[in-house]
Amino acid sequence: MVTPESIQHNIAQGMATEHLSVVGDGTHFEAVIVSEAFAGKNRVQRHQLVYQTLGDRMREEIHALSMKTYTPQEWQDQN
Repeated sequence: MVTPESIQHNIAQGMATEHLSVVGDGTHFEAVIVSEAFAGKNRVQRHQLVYQTLGDRMREEIHALSMKTYTPQEWQDQN
């Protein structure tokens, strides 16, 4: 079974983050990801970076993952 912790672990292993949280019920997940890697990238490019960290899991195990992606400056402006 897919857990929020396993998704969070994959993302953390694949990219440097300043903030990372994943919640979900085993079927639907929501992630908030703050990374300098998102600087200068549009929303699609940001999501593609995250998908790369999850690899085949996105096709085979994870059926619904919504993401909010921010640069550190955008995150600071949100809070």
